[in-house]
Amino acid sequence: MVQPSIPADVPDVTPDSLGDDIYLLDVREQDEWDAGHAPHAHHIPMYEIPQRLAEVPTVGDVVVVCRVGGRSAQVAAYLAAQGWENVANLDGGMLAWERSGRAVVADTGLPARVL
Repeated sequence: MVQPSIPADVPDVTPDSLGDDIYLLDVREQDEWDAGHAPHAHHIPMYEIPQRLAEVPTVGDVVVVCRVGGRSAQVAAYLAAQGWENVANLDGGMLAWERSGRAVVADTGLPARVL
């Protein structure tokens, strides 16, 4: 099987540049998500992306996030290779999100933190 080429031009965006109308796709593992995530983010762990592609919108801006930006860059490139033209990587990941003063929430009742 021929693998699609990975586009090198998937843009990086910063937390400060994001509006409220983005689809924020968090690709971290379940324990990372449980510890703390962005409000209104959508959680699909990195290794589930190929099976759950239909859940990722093709209309509107999609920003992919992980802890520091490495995994999310891979997922953003993968989505672009699959035909998504509306995808970007969050530069610095959830650590940058938190440093920029953006909210982090946890669904566990414990104080939210970025793992």
